Amino acid sequence: MSDSVLFDRVALIGLGLIGSSLAWALKRDGLVGHIAGTARSAATRSKALELGFIDSGHEKAVEAVAGADLIVICAPVGVYAKIAEDMAPGLKKGAIVTDVGSVKRAVIRDVGPHLPEGVHLVPGHPVAGTENSGPDSGFPELFEGRYCIVTPPAGANTDAVDRVVDMWARIGSDVEVMDAEHHDRVLAITSHLPHLIAYTIVGTASDLEEHMRRESVENGDLIRTSEVIKYSAGGFRDFTRIAASDPVMWRDVFLNNKEAVLEVLGRFSEDLTALQRAIRWGEGDALEAWFERTRAIRREVVEMKQAGSFSAVEPENGSEPDPES
Repeated sequence: MSDSVLFDRVALIGLGLIGSSLAWALKRDGLVGHIAGTARSAATRSKALELGFIDSGHEKAVEAVAGADLIVICAPVGVYAKIAEDMAPGLKKGAIVTDVGSVKRAVIRDVGPHLPEGVHLVPGHPVAGTENSGPDSGFPELFEGRYCIVTPPAGANTDAVDRVVDMWARIGSDVEVMDAEHHDRVLAITSHLPHLIAYTIVGTASDLEEHMRRESVENGDLIRTSEVIKYSAGGFRDFTRIAASDPVMWRDVFLNNKEAVLEVLGRFSEDLTALQRAIRWGEGDALEAWFERTRAIRREVVEMKQAGSFSAVEPENGSEPDPES
């Protein structure tokens, strides 16, 4: 193994946006010898081979992980336990298993018990993505200047942790190491709640428009074109981008981080009620003070270089793979 190569053989379980982008980045920087990939869909495996970001395609996870030094699970969190169970017999001693999911306690809970002795679990979460999915959506620059959070469980092998941290750092990520529970609480605020709000706003707007269209018909007016699409302002367009994220992935995120999400959702509901009251009673000073505070937060995001052209909100897993990948 040359000085630049971190892993002779890497296995990717899932070949969507994150898996393909990671593969491209590892190949670009000469950090890997061979990349083996697996996906449920034969078409996805064929496309990945055609594009060239994997060197071998495998129908089963146990085949892909054979001889691998690093295994990266790039799939919806809800299938992690089944993946871990299926690939366990093929894992060699000393192998490192990591992932890209945006919930971390669930990884330790669902993957850890299936791993053989001598195989090291080091969960990870690259906080990057776009609304696109599939094997042809990846690009190596996706992780540059974005945070990757590594959440090793108690007693994790320090060398394995260092190697995972080194990998993400070498492809351009700013790496943070934190406790899995803390990660899930932080991401519930910064990522999971915004997605839930986006899904709600876009769904509500669609329902309201359908109601107006029915009223138009009942009143004998012409049926109008879709005003939600036609008059989309910048704010609503941003919500539709987030709401285009992979439904299966986000279903699993909310079900596997429900305690933290429900906690921040309760706080959000209280704040929303306070704003509703301020609007009703014409409390302009209260509204302006709130908006000034949130404007300052946006400035901090820009100053920390987290407001670039790529979305820092997972669409994962997007940010993560599409369920067929």
